[in-house]
Amino acid sequence: MTAVPQLKQQSLPQHVAIIMDGNGRWAERQGKPRVWGHKKGVEAVRRSVSFCRELGIQSLTLFAFSSENWRRPEEEVSTLMQLFLMVLQKEVKALHKNNIRLKIVGDLSAFSDKLVQSIRKAEQLTAENTAMTLNIAANYGGRWDIVAACRKLAEQVQGGELQPADITEQTLGAQVQMAEQPELDLLIRTGGDLRISNFLLWQAAYAEFWFTETLWPDFDQQVFSEAIAAYINRERRFGCTGAQIRELAAANNKG
Repeated sequence: MTAVPQLKQQSLPQHVAIIMDGNGRWAERQGKPRVWGHKKGVEAVRRSVSFCRELGIQSLTLFAFSSENWRRPEEEVSTLMQLFLMVLQKEVKALHKNNIRLKIVGDLSAFSDKLVQSIRKAEQLTAENTAMTLNIAANYGGRWDIVAACRKLAEQVQGGELQPADITEQTLGAQVQMAEQPELDLLIRTGGDLRISNFLLWQAAYAEFWFTETLWPDFDQQVFSEAIAAYINRERRFGCTGAQIRELAAANNKG
C-alpha cells in the first residue's frame, strides 16, 4: 500500500493556526530593515495557504498582528498597516478564484476606516466560498477574545435572554472567534520561541503544539509537512513522514 492511500485513512488536522514569528530577525540577518522581513513573509503566507488548500485542510488561522504589536516602533506599525492593506487588496482575487473564504479575526476598532472598508469588501466577496477558510488574526489577543465573549453573554443576561446558571463552556465557546469553524487541531510557531503569546487561548485548549527554529520567511512546504506529520504521529500513532504529507498534497492537487 502506498503512502497516499494510507494517509487518507488518517485524520489530517482540520484547523491549523500559525504564529508567524521571525520576520524582523530574518531581515536583520540579511542586513535589511525589519520591514523587508515582513514583505518576504507574505510569500510564506501564500505557500502556506496553497499547501493547506492542496491537503484539504478546512481552516488556516494566521497571527498577523497582535494587540501587543502596537507597542512596536511607530514606523514599523505604520508599515505593517500599509502592507496589510496592500496585500489584502492584491490577494483577495486569488483567494476568491481558489474558492477560499477570508475572515479577519480581531478588534477592528483601532484600524483606519479605509482598512476596515477593505476588510469588509474582501470578506463579502469571498463569503460564499467553501473550499477553505483563511482567518487572519489582526489586532487580536486571546484575552480580548474571551472578554468579548463574556461581554456578549452578560448583555444576554441583562436583556433577560439568558440566566447566569445557563452559562456553560458551550455557551461561552459559541461566542469566541471562529466558533463556527472546526476546533483548532494544530498550533505552529516559527522563530524558535516556546510560547503562544496570547494567541487563541480558548481555542488552543486541546490543540497539539509544534515549534520550529525556522524563521517565518523561510517557512515552506517541507517544514509545514513536518509539522503536520508530527501532529498525525502524536494523534494517530501512524508513523508518517513529511515526505508522505507532501505526496498526499501533490496527489490531491492533481485530482
